[in-house]
Amino acid sequence: MQLSLVIPAYNEEDRISSVVKSYTAYLNRYDYDYEIIVVCDGTDGTAGIIKDMMKINHRLRVLEFRKKQGKGGALIQGFKDARGSAIGFVDSDESVEPEEFQKLMNMLDSEDCVIASRYIDGSVISVPQPLGRRISSRVFNLLVNILFCLGLKDTQCGAKVCRQDAIKKVLPFLKSKGFEFDVELLWRLRQNGFSIKEVPVVWKHESGSSFSFRNTPSMLLNLLRLRLLQL
Repeated sequence: MQLSLVIPAYNEEDRISSVVKSYTAYLNRYDYDYEIIVVCDGTDGTAGIIKDMMKINHRLRVLEFRKKQGKGGALIQGFKDARGSAIGFVDSDESVEPEEFQKLMNMLDSEDCVIASRYIDGSVISVPQPLGRRISSRVFNLLVNILFCLGLKDTQCGAKVCRQDAIKKVLPFLKSKGFEFDVELLWRLRQNGFSIKEVPVVWKHESGSSFSFRNTPSMLLNLLRLRLLQL
């Protein structure tokens, strides 16, 4: 199984090399067939860093956009370009380490989509979020399950992997460009009859994320519009 791992990177020059080195070292150690696609839409040197790394690792690729894509927009672009039989994504902050992502891959033989979770039995939060972020996360997941009836404890943990056929089936319908993208992806998969498995992981909060508590109202508004209009 070839893995296409997409990493959205908006102005991530301070930490992009760390997450890419971490994942490539792990995937090389276990002789994975893989590609890592870093989607850059910022104004800093992130793309240049990846291009330098590409000189010694031909499995790295970079997609550059002058206009900001948003997390969802960046992932959609990465999915379009992905060639693997398994297509996944992780956040650039390395909150989910490669060994934890492997837990998702281990389940993909029997599931269409496997997602990391911070809130089910067996999960461990080694470095917690600030209190405000924790409250926001819990309330957001509660409201998402009321709107979309997904039955999932954690839609927003930044590590997911799906079979290629599942991604390609729903890709033409994905519209969310912001941080609410994860919810729409899972909803579209469910609408099309694909299975979703939630897996506990060890997760740690990393500072410097482009996500802000202030994003939550707009995320909910976008999801409410999506749900009511059945776009």
